[in-house]
Amino acid sequence: MQTTQPTVGPRWLFFFLLTIAVTGTALPFAWLLRRRFAPQAPVPAGVLLRQGIWVGLYAGLLVWLQVNRSLDLSLAILLGLALIIFEWLLRLMERSTWRPEG
Repeated sequence: MQTTQPTVGPRWLFFFLLTIAVTGTALPFAWLLRRRFAPQAPVPAGVLLRQGIWVGLYAGLLVWLQVNRSLDLSLAILLGLALIIFEWLLRLMERSTWRPEG
């Protein structure tokens, strides 16, 4: 049982379910961190969901790279920083768009 290789279907199902589980777990933490440390008004629910999805995709990507034995600490930090910068740029773009009042 321990020496058999999983087929493609169960392996991708594992990655999919892992991403959903980590996303669902990260959502309350994203809400709590936003509520505690954000000085401005509360962010929309879509932003919190997107941040939870980023955490889920990051975890799934790290596990996928670990299965291939190509994950090391520098790559994990680099991927994390890339996702943080990408989210920061998305938030910057959202803040810069003009919304009419009313």
